Amino acid sequence: MSNAHPLPQLSPAEGIPSLPEAPLRPWQDAADYLLDAAQRTVLLWDVLRRRGNQYREHTGKEAPHVLRFDGEVLIDGRTLARPVNYGLVRIAPPEGAPATDPRARPVVVVDPRAGHGPGIAGFKADSEIGMALNAGHPCYFVGFLPVPVPGQTIEDVAAAEALFLETVIACHPQAEGKPFVIGNCQAGWAVLMLAALRPELFGPILVAGSPLSYWAGVHGRNPMRYSGGLLGGSALTALTGDLGGGVFDGAWLVQNFENMNPANTLWSKPYGLYANVDDEETRYLEFERWWGGHVLLNAEEMQWIVDNLFVGNRLSSARIRTRAGEVVDLRNIRSPILCFCSEGDNITPPQQALGWILDLYADVRDIRAHGQTIVYSVHANAGHLGIFVSGAVARKEYAEFVQNIDFIDCLPPGLYEAVFRPRPEGADPALGAYIVSFEERTLDDIRALGGNSAEDDRAFAAAARLSEINLGLYRSFVQPWVRLMTLAPVAEALRALHPARLPYEALSDQTPGAGVLAGVAEAVRGERRPCSPDNPFLLAQERLSGMMETLLNAWRDGRDHAVETLFFALYGSEAVQAALGLRGSEGTATRRPGADPEHERFVHERIADLRRRVAEGGPREAVARAILYILGATASADERTFAMIQRLRAQDPEPQTLDAFKAMLREQLFQLLLDEERAVAAIAGMLPADRADREALFAMVTRVADADGTDVPARRQRLARLDALFRGATAAPARAALPKLSPVQES
Repeated sequence: MSNAHPLPQLSPAEGIPSLPEAPLRPWQDAADYLLDAAQRTVLLWDVLRRRGNQYREHTGKEAPHVLRFDGEVLIDGRTLARPVNYGLVRIAPPEGAPATDPRARPVVVVDPRAGHGPGIAGFKADSEIGMALNAGHPCYFVGFLPVPVPGQTIEDVAAAEALFLETVIACHPQAEGKPFVIGNCQAGWAVLMLAALRPELFGPILVAGSPLSYWAGVHGRNPMRYSGGLLGGSALTALTGDLGGGVFDGAWLVQNFENMNPANTLWSKPYGLYANVDDEETRYLEFERWWGGHVLLNAEEMQWIVDNLFVGNRLSSARIRTRAGEVVDLRNIRSPILCFCSEGDNITPPQQALGWILDLYADVRDIRAHGQTIVYSVHANAGHLGIFVSGAVARKEYAEFVQNIDFIDCLPPGLYEAVFRPRPEGADPALGAYIVSFEERTLDDIRALGGNSAEDDRAFAAAARLSEINLGLYRSFVQPWVRLMTLAPVAEALRALHPARLPYEALSDQTPGAGVLAGVAEAVRGERRPCSPDNPFLLAQERLSGMMETLLNAWRDGRDHAVETLFFALYGSEAVQAALGLRGSEGTATRRPGADPEHERFVHERIADLRRRVAEGGPREAVARAILYILGATASADERTFAMIQRLRAQDPEPQTLDAFKAMLREQLFQLLLDEERAVAAIAGMLPADRADREALFAMVTRVADADGTDVPARRQRLARLDALFRGATAAPARAALPKLSPVQES
């Protein structure tokens, strides 16, 4: 009996044996996890059921969109002489938003027609539209219907958007400046094309995540740029449009996006909903309402896009002509162009967003000679959709862009990078959480981001040439038969069975048994019992998920490497290039367009005029030239500098309009660029005779120079020189004559 186990102690509360807890713990963890997993599975399927209901309701509307802001349709494009499925909407500020400033320039947001429906720019409060309304700007939205007007073309859409901008300008006669136009993704190239043809309609232009130089990229990344070549070019696009009865299904574009990241499409996205179904349901359904809102394009529209942009890459080399014979040359744009892109974007990498600058310009002097201001900003990690839907991006980048749009409009011609830094201690809180500065850059800074070699360009040119051949063969021998055999019911059935649509169609309240699922899900929500976050089975589930992502990412990387290798093995072959006629001239693949003789004459005449008028102007011009001279020491200025300039402008008894102020700044900059020594020396003769007046003007210069808190020796030296000029001390003698510039220097 001495070896017998003692009897278990009885629980005073329950009067039952109290067994040691440790042996039961694994079983309890397993039971908790299985109950939690079963409940999450039911809730997951119920969310998918609700997604199907939402899809059917959304696509059943005449004008489905995901805007969270109310608006008034001003122009329905279907009523125009050349009807299109686009429309202009005036956004109504929500309750609690600041009052609209009648002098603030209007903001016009153009959404991309790239497979999904409109509204992503106003998808949430923290969005492009939300930031514009918060800053007191009147806001307009250009959206579209899911079905195109038969026969509409890309040029018809451009003509409609020109009319929209004319209407917006007419609605705001008091506004200081033309509209600030934002083009997202595929809308970016459309906006820039229109700006090249109708530059007088635009204020500053922001293109966000917009591919403009489609061949550009770096090896080991950006596999989407190889797709056109490996699919044989745009003949497949023509076939798809013909099988659709003259309509191209935007669901194919959505599927291309999803194929870029199979780990997210096949695992992370559905698993994220399953693992966090209690918290993710609302966000998931909100996003899926847009992601599943597939739209259509006319086959002719899509063919134009693929031939001229995706495969042909003609926009960045001024090789697109309108029906009337006008050349679409981005160098004709007169408004500042702001390019916002991200290193984390595998749809529009920085090389495709910025490569057009290298395609069109020889150097920064070339940019200035065309009177253009180009600003770029590269986000460190935002994905393609994050550029449009991320609240953090909206509160930082878009808020700063909108708040500083007049600053951007007044930047002198050149190339700049927008750099964001946290607001320094002691700075005015009204400036926001960040301070943006615009720092001068050269084309070498764009090249440093990576890009194509001459051999790469020749390979893409070979793919474009083969695309033209295949398209010609298809149109001659195959297209007539396909069109003859494709009936409208067949085209409709093919669209309904598209793999991107089926998941939305498969489960909804119209599915047999869906009512039972809804009832069970409601009961589960009432009895929901999530397991503990440290449950070992839940932790094992997370590890398994990580392994699945790793495996799918490895498969993606292997696929992308094989695609790139095959592309260059085929189109990089000298034999293939010779067969396609690309080895007859070393300049065949060169993309930079030639110089315009008329523009060159204008530049020479402009330089001669500036030489003659280097000493012309009064105190206003003297102060502007002095400020630009000081800022030139660091080749940068931030928004505090411009805020100070704006305050000083407001104190002017006869203030200039923003356009006149902008023109004056540009002229003073060009005087400094032509001959800095003589331009600075001439300041003394532009000042008033009264010493007190000169000192007051110099105080204004000092306040602007000190506004951004920059204190470097070069600025102090320039400020000391200007101090002597403004106080009337002897200045350095001006040169007897300006040096003769070579044609390259002059341009």
